[in-house]
Amino acid sequence: MDLRKRVGELMPRARDELADLVAMRSVADPRQFPPEECRRAATWVADAFAEAGFDTHLADTPDGSQAVLGSRPCGREDAPTVLLYAHYDVQPPLADDQWRTPPFRLTEVDGRWYGRGAADCKGNILMHLTALRALGDDVPVDLKLVVEGSEEQGTGGLEAFVPKHAELLRADAILVGDTGNVAVGHPAVTVSLRGMVNVVVRVDALPSELHSGMFGGPAPDALAALVTVLATLRDDDGATTVHGLPGDGRWPGAPYPAAQFRADAGLSPGAVLLGSGEVGDTLWARPAVTVLGIDCPPVVGSTAALVPRARARLNLRIPPGVDPYHAACALSEHLMAAAPWGVDVSVEVEALGEPFRAATGGPAHQAMGEAMQTAYGRPASRLGQGGSIPLCTVFAETYPDAEILLIGVEEPQARIHAPNESVAPQEIADMALAEALFLRGYGALRKERTEG
Repeated sequence: MDLRKRVGELMPRARDELADLVAMRSVADPRQFPPEECRRAATWVADAFAEAGFDTHLADTPDGSQAVLGSRPCGREDAPTVLLYAHYDVQPPLADDQWRTPPFRLTEVDGRWYGRGAADCKGNILMHLTALRALGDDVPVDLKLVVEGSEEQGTGGLEAFVPKHAELLRADAILVGDTGNVAVGHPAVTVSLRGMVNVVVRVDALPSELHSGMFGGPAPDALAALVTVLATLRDDDGATTVHGLPGDGRWPGAPYPAAQFRADAGLSPGAVLLGSGEVGDTLWARPAVTVLGIDCPPVVGSTAALVPRARARLNLRIPPGVDPYHAACALSEHLMAAAPWGVDVSVEVEALGEPFRAATGGPAHQAMGEAMQTAYGRPASRLGQGGSIPLCTVFAETYPDAEILLIGVEEPQARIHAPNESVAPQEIADMALAEALFLRGYGALRKERTEG
């Protein structure tokens, strides 16, 4: 069977089905979109994998989301088991006027497919499906499936579900389809992920608004106090400085050239990059804090009054080796200690995620390297990723003997989590081919290494 040709023949179907999935506004937050949208997406995924030979069902998880579970045995006694992972929920689209195309309509522009979730992570669902369809019945490994429905919200539904249902998902190799390559046409396996801490910091300064002319000056202003607190989280170079967290980590893998980072981020060639050290250090080996949002009066409609209270939502990314619980305590203590002028500062921890570092010496990593070499015609790199997938740590703790491989279609041009998210269709095709080659070759390589 010519797998490359077969994948090419399947791409029109992949495009149509990705359009169907992108049209489902599956943001796992009922405050923003109806829960029915997530249920529709879950049902679609379950039906699609059932058609691909899986016995599928929906499982409720502790945060109220539904995960799609499935299994497909190959009938060989000595076959290893491979678990396929993805998620069907997506980030909110943000402001529609920042999109060049409608966010929930898959639209082709300059050879890329645009839409929320086109890459993260619905494109990876189609990667899995296209690989399986290309192989047909020729899959010499047992397969399991989990596609979760609340990964983007960080509410931990599947993380809580897995340890309590360990046998359902136990596998020898786990393909986490939620990362991507160095660039289009340059394959990679992600081996390091930052963890994360999400908090909301609140400043209370006054019982109510006060006229800025009558009281401004002596009376404290909650918004100014919040800005002062947030300013302590960066040094003069822009590096994150949270008391109690190390800020001098070094990335041990292949470097990320500054010029390439600027291009990937859409920055000008001369743009100043924050922090000291190499890009790989600040991106993958050190803490980084981001202010995600602030609650305060908007410019339009604001009045000449002191702001009595204000809030900010923060996201702290932490490298492998830093405990998220320790990081949450350090961040909370830092914020409260920075309170100026006697204002009251409180911190609510919303979510925690463990960092992750993969072991890379096993047969699954070797088989994937060989598959990517064949699919792309060049060797695969090993990457760090600044994003967080807390489930990877849960997988590693629950299945300590399993090899975990993070792969996918989310290269830098995809602009995941931002307006104008897109996917390169060739990445879906090439990664589907790599996955198909892996599934066809992993069992034999594992047996050879075990017996050897």
